[in-house]
Amino acid sequence: MNTDNVKSQMRKGILEYCILLILNREQAYAPDIIRLLQEAKLIVVEGTLYPLLTRLKNMNLLSYQWIESTQGPPRKYYKLTKEGEEFLTELGIAWGEINETINHLKSI
Repeated sequence: MNTDNVKSQMRKGILEYCILLILNREQAYAPDIIRLLQEAKLIVVEGTLYPLLTRLKNMNLLSYQWIESTQGPPRKYYKLTKEGEEFLTELGIAWGEINETINHLKSI
């Protein structure tokens, strides 16, 4: 059995949570988000990230601001909104419950 599809679905399932965790620390430019995800061994391409950032913004979980760049055009920096912070807290609770369930099942 090939596990690639299951692993891909698992990564997709946690991607929002990971992005919100990154933006909870500080506002970030999309290429920086991709780099941080890659450093965490979660490979994401721009074609996946940008639609997700737009969806999270449309849900009022993120906002953005344009910041002038010394290396070209202004850059769009994303940050969590108050609603995003609350949503992140809820996801953290859900992640803890899922983690507890998995650890329990692994130990029996």
